[in-house]
Order: sequence, then C-alpha cells, then structure tokens
Amino acid sequence: MGFLSKITHLKTDKEYYLALDVGTEVVKSLVFKLDKKENKGIIVGVGREKQDRGNMQSGAISDISGVINTCRKAIDRAKKSAGIKEVSLAVMGVAGELVKGTTTTVHYERANPNVRIELPELKEIIQRVQWKTFERIKEQVEWEIGRSADVKLINAAIVDVRIDGYRVTNPLNFQGKSLSISVFNAYAPMMHLGAVDTIAEELDLELIRVAAEPYAVSASVGYEDILDFNGIFIDIGGGTTDIAVVRNGGLEGTKMFALGGRAFSKRLAQILRIPYEEAEVLKMKYACGKLPQNVSEQFAKILLQDSKVWLGGVELSLMEFAEKDLLPANIYLCGGGSALPEIGQVLLSEEWAKKLPFTKKPRVNFLQPKDVINIVDQTGELDNPQDVTPMALANLIVEMSTKEKAISQILQRAMRDVQK
Repeated sequence: MGFLSKITHLKTDKEYYLALDVGTEVVKSLVFKLDKKENKGIIVGVGREKQDRGNMQSGAISDISGVINTCRKAIDRAKKSAGIKEVSLAVMGVAGELVKGTTTTVHYERANPNVRIELPELKEIIQRVQWKTFERIKEQVEWEIGRSADVKLINAAIVDVRIDGYRVTNPLNFQGKSLSISVFNAYAPMMHLGAVDTIAEELDLELIRVAAEPYAVSASVGYEDILDFNGIFIDIGGGTTDIAVVRNGGLEGTKMFALGGRAFSKRLAQILRIPYEEAEVLKMKYACGKLPQNVSEQFAKILLQDSKVWLGGVELSLMEFAEKDLLPANIYLCGGGSALPEIGQVLLSEEWAKKLPFTKKPRVNFLQPKDVINIVDQTGELDNPQDVTPMALANLIVEMSTKEKAISQILQRAMRDVQK
C-alpha cells in the first residue's frame, strides 16, 4: 500500500479538525471546525511549541521522537485552548529542499472535434500528465541526492484547462479540436513521508491530507480576478524558504532552499559571541523594534549582509521560472523570517530587480492571517505572518469539503494510479 492510500477521505461525522505545521523552530497547531453554511473554517484553539535544536534539519525531520514530543505538546495546548479532549482528523504540511512542485501541461489534439469530451478521454489525458511529471521529478531528485530514490505524490491540482485556446473550469461535455490540461504536482521522498506517517500514527492522528506548504499558502489567498492574478509567494521559515509562483491564476511551480530565519540567529550568535537561544530572542526583539537604537543599527549591518546571501537563494530559485516568461512583480511574504526589515529592503533593491525579468519594479506585500480566505480566527491569537501557513493548511480542508467536482475526482484517481 502506498503512503497516499493511508490518507482518509474527508469525514463529516467528527466536529473538530487539526492543522499541524511542523516548523524547524516552532510547531504550530490549530484546532478548527467547519461552518458548512458559510463554507468557513473556524479556529477555536491554538497551540505553539518550540522545537529542540536537533529535531529538524533544513525543514526536514531529523529526530522523529523529538518531533513527536514537540507536536504532542503543541496539540495539547491547542486542545486546551479549544476546550476539547480529543481531535484526530488532521492535515499536515511538508517542506524541505527535496519537496518538488511543478506544473506540467499536455496538449492533446482530438481525432474528432465534434464529439463531446467525456470521462474516459479526460481520465486518459490526466493520467498521461501524471506519469510524465512523476518520471521528471524522480530523475531530478535522484540527480540531486546522487542515488536512486522513491518519491511519492503528495499534492495534485488542475490549474488550467483550455479548449481551442479558451480557458474553462471543467472540459466535460465541451467540443473542440485542441485540449490542453495543466496539472500542478508536488512530490517528496518516501523517507520524509514515512516520518510524517510515523508521527501521525504515534499521535493517533487520522491524516485527511498531507500538503506541500508553498502550495497551501499560494492557494489560501483570495484574488479579485483569479484569471488575471500573478504573484510570487515567499514563506520564510526557520530552516527553509519556500517559494511559489502563480501566473494567470494557476500555480506554475514551487521551489525550496535551505536558508531561513535560523541562519540569521546563528550569525548574530557567532558575531556577538552569545548562545543561540539568546540571539534568537534578540533577533525577534529587533524585528519588532524593541531594541535600543545603537543596538538596532549594529544588528542592521549584520543582518543586511546575510539578507543579501538569502536573496541570492531567491534569485536562483526564480531563474527557472524566468526562462518561461516575465516574473510577476507582486511579492507576498509570510513566515517568521519575513519580519526582519532587511528582507523587504533587499527585495526592493534596484540592483536585484535588474537581474531578473520582472514585468515591472517588484512590490512587497506582507501576508497576514486576515488574508487567508475561508478561515475565521475565533481565538484572537493569530496576528502574525508566521500564522499564515498553518491557517493555509486548514483552508485546504475547507476546500475539500466544498469542492467535489468530477474533474477533481478524476485527478484523485490518477494520483492513486501513479502510486501503485
């Protein structure tokens, strides 16, 4: 049985759900329930717990037992906050350098354009997309790690369907000569997913969904005109930076690199010759403007250099997307690391903007919890960009409960076929 076969279909007989964001620095846990009349998720409990230093490495789990203990504490806090004893249905996020996300497009010329498109034909095309993507990503992961690898599909979403060049949301029953389907797929090594599976079993959690976190974030923001929306989403966590590029309302792909907020804390600890934990506290105070001016000026010089190094990682990640088309000018930041002033400063620098083909001068926007669609915070505790990711995971469950279209069902079957 493949990993995905253990993920349950959405159940409606249990009232509460859990969103679990296993970060490098902090585990964030949200208890929520569904308001089916309003198609909303209502956050009723929040729990956070700091990770031990050896639990995570570059966004990936390195000590399963340590992560389990931290997750249990965060979940207990969330349950206590919600005033409940048990919660078992869960969605978990996955990150790390070897989590690969890409959109693959298949163009299909139909033999008889006057015949309506029906389920068997559509299923065949989608399966072709899935197998094509699987082979490509498997080769990429094996090249990066230098050996054979077992990769598994964790996310799939149809981001664009066109018939004779016209965009449609569901191609069934349409006629036409040319059919193009673009599907976003995210894969992760089985080693990572096996660790997630073990954690869920030890915590008595029933996984509804496992999601690539940049995919969840990019899908969580409401756009006024979805077909015209373009943006770059950057989630700066403790150990990694996750990037998602959206063009014309469709997710084109995701990239992750192993440089996040922890690197800035390490540099402060090294230069100031203080323990890492103390440097982390000082960094957070600096980001909030709570340090004396002379100290803040010293920190600004140190962190500006590291921010330029971080920017180099962003630039490399975006180069592949720049080969296909101009890059969106709107940049959306979230995650704890986004609070550093130098991050926004380097992203707005003219020198960097000239290195990549943006449609126009980049603009930086900071995502806030209120920007996550379909999620209402009843606790009043979610007020920081670092809370966006777990809320985005919760939003995926709301979408699952409201979207059961035929084309999505075909995609889910194709996902299972790839896992066999």
